[in-house]
Amino acid sequence: MPLDIREPDLAEWELLNRSQHAVFTRKQLRSFGISHDTVRANIRANRWQRVHRGVIALFSGPLPRDAKISAALLYAGLPAVLSHQTAAQEWGWLPKDDGTIHTTVPYGTSVMPQEGVLVHRSRAFRHIVVAHEPPRTSRADTVVDLAAAELNEAAAERTLLTVAAANRVPADEIRARLAARPAYRYGAALDRAVRLLGEGLTSMLEARYFLDVEQAHGIPRARRQVPVSVFGRKLLEDCSYEDLGISLIIRLDGRAYHSDTETAFRDRKRDNAAELSGTARLVYGWQDVDRNPCSVAREVVAVLRREGWNGPTLRCRKCLGP
Repeated sequence: MPLDIREPDLAEWELLNRSQHAVFTRKQLRSFGISHDTVRANIRANRWQRVHRGVIALFSGPLPRDAKISAALLYAGLPAVLSHQTAAQEWGWLPKDDGTIHTTVPYGTSVMPQEGVLVHRSRAFRHIVVAHEPPRTSRADTVVDLAAAELNEAAAERTLLTVAAANRVPADEIRARLAARPAYRYGAALDRAVRLLGEGLTSMLEARYFLDVEQAHGIPRARRQVPVSVFGRKLLEDCSYEDLGISLIIRLDGRAYHSDTETAFRDRKRDNAAELSGTARLVYGWQDVDRNPCSVAREVVAVLRREGWNGPTLRCRKCLGP
């Protein structure tokens, strides 16, 4: 059934129809002269469908993801933004799926969750939004939301460290967001995680080395991103145990950042400089740390012991087995 949209309104209609993926609120439809009876007739004829209370899709059949997002935001009302897992998907951190759409609205808004729409409320709403399409929480606020939604402090710390490091969200940005919204869950754990980021955890691999090798096995925390002079050039070592009086460096070889010719040349120079200075070095990649952190920990501890460190260690859950 063709719609009789008045000529002066046609451009606005087409813009909304395109930007909202053919999903409208009943109020919007009325503003274009489309009556309640027309809406009801189209729904009964299965030409249109009711998605949420007051939200209509002007087509039948399954809703594409973009239409689901528009429907969720229109249902939540203005202002509303995508947040949590859905915002992470929009930032490209997680695979996009057709699951629940997470939205955040200002604290005090009365909108209730619907099937397929989860509604969060924020007292700091005005601080968390960025100008994007579709509207979403900032990168730093998305990290905080994902971490604060975890079930315990340990999981919150891990999520903040791994998500921020993997997606290169600066510690300073996260610290600023935490200061703007102080009533967040797991405050001590998240503050600790941000401090670690600020001290040099710059990748997912480095975060996992800290969490699954050092922290899980009671190994003292290495100093991160330690500057060294190599044949007149200033380079950075990922981890150094010099603060313990131990000449040991750990190189975390993420292939995405170590496979080009220039980086390979620098790594050889660093290897030669370490050998000449008598510094022990161990190199681990993603598979080492991800698949067998306990084996990595045993090797690191073996070198630390050989070099004179006698501190206690821990056995993690993987060490203990099922």
